Amino acid sequence: MSNEHRDTGGHGQLHGLKVVEFAHVVAGPLAGSMLADQGADVVHVEPPGSGDAARAMGPKKDGHPLWFKVAGRNKRSVTLDLHHEDGRALAHRLLAWADVVIVTLRAGRLRSWGLDWEAVHRINPKAVLLQVSGFGATSSQADAPGFGKMGEARSGAVHLTGFPDGPPVHTGFSHGDAVTGLMGAYAILAALHRRDHDPDFDGEWIDLALFEPLFRLVEWQVIVHDQLGTVPERAGNQLAVAPAAVINTYSSRDGEWITVTSATLRSVSNIARLLGLPEEEFATAEQQHAGRRRLNEGLHAWVAERTTAECLEEFTRNEVVASRVFSAADIAADPIYAEREDIVTVDDADLGPVRMQAVIPHFRQSPGQVWRTGPALGQDNHLVYSEWLGLGEQELADLEKNGVV
Repeated sequence: MSNEHRDTGGHGQLHGLKVVEFAHVVAGPLAGSMLADQGADVVHVEPPGSGDAARAMGPKKDGHPLWFKVAGRNKRSVTLDLHHEDGRALAHRLLAWADVVIVTLRAGRLRSWGLDWEAVHRINPKAVLLQVSGFGATSSQADAPGFGKMGEARSGAVHLTGFPDGPPVHTGFSHGDAVTGLMGAYAILAALHRRDHDPDFDGEWIDLALFEPLFRLVEWQVIVHDQLGTVPERAGNQLAVAPAAVINTYSSRDGEWITVTSATLRSVSNIARLLGLPEEEFATAEQQHAGRRRLNEGLHAWVAERTTAECLEEFTRNEVVASRVFSAADIAADPIYAEREDIVTVDDADLGPVRMQAVIPHFRQSPGQVWRTGPALGQDNHLVYSEWLGLGEQELADLEKNGVV
């Protein structure tokens, strides 16, 4: 049997799991990649003709983009025009087939195409839906566009990265997208575990905003700011090569930093238009790559002449994805974080009430909770060893005596 049509052969932990992706570029597809690498049958849905924008990203060898060779591995690619009624009908058949659905389209588009939670759950009540978006489905910015670098800026991670006397620095890969994909895969598996053990399982909606995974992983920033009143600062690092024509941070007239990211042809054209540059000179990926310095220098000058508020207003008006680089203090005061209920207060045996990241991602059907802070060393030895594993009191005592536990 040819390699193109052979079965996955039962390799991996997830053989037999059926996944459909209505997701492009990095974050959503990476979640699918984590599943595909473990043997799941992952169907990657792409528009006819153009395909996933990720197919053109990154460096090439002999005219062939290299990034997608890895990003699209272990998947099945199908083309489907979701603008067409018949295409949407076929998409709904994919929903009925799948165990897992991954989407990254804007909320309004999901609703109009019948790919939102209500539609997925109606068509396939047992399906697990992973919805990745810039600001989360429950925020006031649910229909706003977003890229991974915006999520990085909002998470607090970028504020912490760079040299003390320099600007905030993004990491040299699609950090926000990648961590979102990884957390999305983890969340899918958590939901599937419950599906396999709960006879009353009624599907699950995993609602994940691009800033939330990195925010969760910088474990100490919220509690340090909460308990010490300090804002952790940069301690040194450097920015590596960015995977798109425009990804950088820029200092505004009032001395604040703004991250601007642009990973599609249209978004780069929007920046060229905003800066008064001839759009026809930035029409193709090659032109945009060649013109990165002009765009970067133009943005530096443009942002420096304006306040942060003025810049962000103009960026929004021109559909340029940008964000002020958030510190822990910004996060603590941000209305979107509050709307998302991403920070919770927990009682601690040593410190009393402390604030920290909520359980992320948000499982809307059966949410988790933070029920304790970090336990003292060995606090649960008896519970785990004696009650859960069944060790006798003397056996446990001997282990303790010999320094085993």
